[in-house]
Amino acid sequence: MRAGAAWLAPLLACLLRGLAWTWRVDTRGPDPFAGGRPVGVLGALWHQGVLIAAASYRDSGVCVPVSRSGDGDMIVAVARHLGLGEAPRGSSRSGAVPVLRSLVRLVRSGRVVAILTDGPLGPARVSKPGVVQVACLAEVPIVPLALAARPCLRVPSWDGMLVPLPFARVVCQYGEPLAVPPGARGTRLEACRRGLDEQLEALTAYADRAVRRGR
Repeated sequence: MRAGAAWLAPLLACLLRGLAWTWRVDTRGPDPFAGGRPVGVLGALWHQGVLIAAASYRDSGVCVPVSRSGDGDMIVAVARHLGLGEAPRGSSRSGAVPVLRSLVRLVRSGRVVAILTDGPLGPARVSKPGVVQVACLAEVPIVPLALAARPCLRVPSWDGMLVPLPFARVVCQYGEPLAVPPGARGTRLEACRRGLDEQLEALTAYADRAVRRGR
């Protein structure tokens, strides 16, 4: 991270903490955190919910992979100040194998890992295969998560990132864990990836309806 931006990361983290403190968060579905700190969890969500997730799960130690870009340096610094966990560096475009190994190691060691499955550059709401590969190698199911908020701004970016306004209602909708068969390859892995996207689409629609109706 550039030296001139060192002061910016704690400021951004502080602003996110303050904003999230005002939200009314409604968690639904089989929440892996409900019984205390979970062990060896692999979560999957779309990139549009990155800001909501980072702020809502502050101080949880959740590990999130981050790209090797310059922007990624800032994201890692902000995540550190938000109390998130280790951030393996890499993506499907660069450093895919090392980051895959790091994520498998973290899950097997009992950490909670969350993957923004359509990142870092899209296309939006189409998961990359990495998340199912991690699930297969680590032999854990994927826990899908959809996020929605109202009132909320949508950034005009490739992912349509959601920015809940102060005192917004936020819905965190978990889905049923998706099992990936050990040793799965080729078409079986692709079928799991498509199944994950179908579940994320359904969960997102459900969460969007919930925040619009207020119940």
